[in-house]
Amino acid sequence: MNLEDYILTTEEQSHKHRVHDQLMDILDLPMLQTISREQAGAQIEPLCFQIMQDSPTPLSLESRKKIVRQILDEVLGHGPLEPLLSDPSIADIMVNGAKNIYVERRGRIERVPLTFNDDDHLMGVIERIVSGVGRRIDELSPMVDARLKDGSRVNAIIPPLALNGPTLSIRRFTVEKLNINSLIEFGSITPAIGQVMEAVVKGKLNILISGGTGTGKTTFLSVLSGFIPADQRIITVEDSAELQLQQPHVVQLESRPANIEGRGEVSMRDLMKNTLRMRPDRIVVGEVRGAEAFDMLTAMNTGHEGSLTTVHANTPRDALGRIENMVSMAGFDMPVKNIRTQVASALDVIIQLERQEDGTRRMVSLQEVHGMEGEIITMSEIFTFERTGVSAEGKVLGRHKATGVMPNFYDRLARRGMELPRSLFGDDDVHRDIF
Repeated sequence: MNLEDYILTTEEQSHKHRVHDQLMDILDLPMLQTISREQAGAQIEPLCFQIMQDSPTPLSLESRKKIVRQILDEVLGHGPLEPLLSDPSIADIMVNGAKNIYVERRGRIERVPLTFNDDDHLMGVIERIVSGVGRRIDELSPMVDARLKDGSRVNAIIPPLALNGPTLSIRRFTVEKLNINSLIEFGSITPAIGQVMEAVVKGKLNILISGGTGTGKTTFLSVLSGFIPADQRIITVEDSAELQLQQPHVVQLESRPANIEGRGEVSMRDLMKNTLRMRPDRIVVGEVRGAEAFDMLTAMNTGHEGSLTTVHANTPRDALGRIENMVSMAGFDMPVKNIRTQVASALDVIIQLERQEDGTRRMVSLQEVHGMEGEIITMSEIFTFERTGVSAEGKVLGRHKATGVMPNFYDRLARRGMELPRSLFGDDDVHRDIF
């Protein structure tokens, strides 16, 4: 939908407010909550046209349709956010107060010509979202995480903590099921790297996906999990359920925050401990953020091979450091060397993702974790993205290439029936240029 076709003129806005006010005097709002949006819309739409029919100022049919569309969005949906939520090209929606709405589309952030009437209007939409999942937001509880019906993640923070007015962030839930070929088409990886990734997942190597915010870690994790054989029992552990696994034997677990009385919290660590009692073949952790890292490493080191997870970090070395710090948060008084030994023995492969300045999300490094040398975890880079410059249009130029290092996991995979051509790791001709 073209947003320009959604925006009302000043005159149309005036009509909309008049119709909306009259409609609120007529409607039985509690009753509308008991029926579907389609049924409610079928009742509201003719009422709106009837009210406009009695207007002394004539309106074109096109203007009336726009006004009715906005009123339906106000009464039954999320107001000005509705056209954005229905646009599949939008990945994130960011509302900085009533008059500033931004979206991320194809990796780039842009402002959209939509606004709320005022902060009260925006607060009404936020309250409708959080009340739908049994939460509340007010001065006593000015921050909240919630989820829309389609699975999109929502975070809201309001004054006095948010100085610009009520602030809303929506991370869209992707309906489209991506696979490894999608990543190749996007230029995130090459066919050769995809072949290696398929082998390391099927070969039950433990994989850590690292990257900053918005680099596509969860998408990448969903794609890699698609290589897990369909006859294996997979248990996913997430703060907010986002993973889209296609296998038939999947158990999804989601943490729960405390209620307003401070009770009922179920942490990621609680879920990790319970997961180990559920006879998993594979454990997929959406993202490690705290003390659950210790339980995840313990699982990887005690027979739960083939686990996958993600972490926020800018480099593979930073990722190891973050895991180390999170293990320390578990409260065990362990020497640093012992923690690093646990990390080094648990993880096999680290995949580093990056969102580059042209908006493209790419794998920029694939590294193998070898072990310890003294008190340092040793790694070797197997694949890298070599930048060559930036085009006149602002596109990042470069290509993925093998470093020439033969990974230690090559023989391990071969013993498990996954024979990879040695040329994948040393012959640059198998890696196509991105541009």
